[in-house]
This record gives sequence, C-alpha cells and structure tokens, in this order.
Amino acid sequence: MTENPNQPREYDAVLGGESQVPLSAAVLGGIPGVKSRLASPIVEVKIAALSEALKYGEPGLELIIGALQDESIAVRFAAYSLLKDRDELNLKGQFQKYLPNYEFDVITVNAQGKENSRRRHYAHFFPEDLGNGSVQEMVYIPGGTFMMGCPARDKYRRDKESPQHQVRVPAFFAGKYSITRGQWQALMGNNPSWLKFEKRPVQVSWDEAVEFCDRLSQQTGKKYRLLSEAEWEYACRAGTTTLFHFGETITRQLVNYEDDYPDRPLHSKQPTDVGSFPPNAFGLYDMHGNVWQWCSDRCHENYNGAPTDGSSWETTNNYRVMRGGSWANFAGLCRSDYRCLVSEGGRRVYGGFRVAVSSSS
Repeated sequence: MTENPNQPREYDAVLGGESQVPLSAAVLGGIPGVKSRLASPIVEVKIAALSEALKYGEPGLELIIGALQDESIAVRFAAYSLLKDRDELNLKGQFQKYLPNYEFDVITVNAQGKENSRRRHYAHFFPEDLGNGSVQEMVYIPGGTFMMGCPARDKYRRDKESPQHQVRVPAFFAGKYSITRGQWQALMGNNPSWLKFEKRPVQVSWDEAVEFCDRLSQQTGKKYRLLSEAEWEYACRAGTTTLFHFGETITRQLVNYEDDYPDRPLHSKQPTDVGSFPPNAFGLYDMHGNVWQWCSDRCHENYNGAPTDGSSWETTNNYRVMRGGSWANFAGLCRSDYRCLVSEGGRRVYGGFRVAVSSSS
C-alpha cells in the first residue's frame, strides 16, 4: 500500500496551527520541543515537558524556572517539585514570588494534653481576592493515601464511622481558615450570622455555602466548591492517625470546644476568631472545634460502598455531612473521624465551611 505523504507517521513531530498536542503523540525533540509543549493549553502536556526539560542542562532549567510563572497552579507546582531540592541561590526568591509560603509550628501533646513536641513547618498557598480587600489564602494539600474512618478498637467508634477503608486523595487547595463573616460580606454583600465580628466564622446552611462557592467561581474563573468528606478528613489528619491531629487529647489551649466546665458563662461559649489556635501539619487552622464545617457529600449510614478516590459521595437524600465539631461540643465530637449528618437547608448557629479548589485549576 502506498503511504499517504500527508498522513503523519508514528515518529513525526506534531506541528502547526491551533491544534492541541495529543498526550500520546510524538513531538519535536530538544529544547525547541520542550518550548513548543510549554506553550500548549493542555496542563498535562506542559507538566510532561517540564520533566523532559531536566535533560537539557542550563537551558532546560531556565524553562522550568519560567514555568513558576505559569497561569496554572498545577504547572507551577510541577516546576516547584523539580526545583525544590536544588541549591541554586536564586530559586528561593523565585519560589516565594510565584509560590509564596508561610511558616508555622506544629504541636503534638501527650495523653495528659501536655506539649511534647514542636516542629517548624511551612506550606505553599495562593491568595484569592474575594473583593473589597478581603483575601482567602488557599493552601496546597499534597495528594496521598490514608485510612478513613475510625478503627474498630477505638472506644469512641460509632457505626457511621466504619468500616475503616483506604482512600487515595488527589492534590487540591483548601482554605487556610473557615470562611469568615467579613469574607462572606465582601463577596455576598450580606451577613447571615448572629455574630458581628469580621474574623469569626460565618454560620450558614449547606445551600448558602454552595451559593458562596458558585459566586466565587464566577468571580475568579476557578471552580470553587466544598471539600468532599474524604478530602476533609485527609486534610484534617495531615498524616496523623490519632483522634486529633495534635494527638490523643485536646485542651482549650489547642481547640475552641466545650470542655469539662459546662457552667462557664454563656457569653464565653461562642466561636473565636479564625486562626486563634495552632494549625496542623498542612497549615490548616481550626480543623477541630470552633464551627462545624459543611462537606459536599450526602449522608450515608456508614462507609459501605464509599468511593475510594477522594470524590464526593452522592445519593438522593437531603442530608449532608458536617465535620470537625464546634465551640458547643465536647471533645469526642471534635475527632478527626467523627461525622455529623444534617439537613442541607438548615442553618446551624455552630455550622460554617471552608472552600476548596482543584490543583489543576
């Protein structure tokens, strides 16, 4: 059969026009090929090109450094992962300029609630403008695998927290804090909370939380959403397997929750400003206590049949999952694995939310 001269062959370079480069296509080699693919609108093509760029020495390194300025957060983090262990003096400044980070202490405590370690951590983030000078810092949560749910041996275990199962969670970004009343006001133009303090978590229904995400998506062009239940627990644990990300117990120096003194004056029983307590190893604040946090999932009586890819679990009921406990709950309800099942239309005076967005946005 005569070969059609106009038909690309297996090892031809893919060139020309406005066409997108297929992921499986053979492409132009060398630095010109890397540059060509870095100009592609397809994120996966750009990331593959960055890995190849390392083969070309200094010119390839310059291309990777340049990718720290890419409009895609996923491409920026791919470039960062290739550069982070290098010793070039100019890289640290580049990271901080295009992938800013913040430092914080991660604390663990013993069974008596006494601090037994303090380690310095850092997390990358990008700032999202909510309008009127209000900014939410979106923290990079690296992907990974964890055991979701409560171990059978745990004395706190409830049927709705079982069976424990392995879940693989892709990388994503989560709000450093729960959305505050001031942030809600900046984006939505009203205040649904009974609290008037701008830095305290807003209290809203699930429907209202989703409306906020939709409005933020329209404003930014990114697809903002609530965390799935699996993402929430993974982000809360931050690599730990204990009841709380601090250890097996918490105190009022670590979490805003209802302690063993129920006769405290009522005015002291309310949410605190976000960020008033130490964060976990991912750099997220108030994952335990302060206000419950809405997740995207609909309710299920247990984890039988739950997705294992970190996605939201959908059915047809009108109940949603809340996580984390609140200022009005005892420690057992603030555990990393505790689940609260609530009507999606109900506004809870102790219920708030934080936002998430895909790392590929």
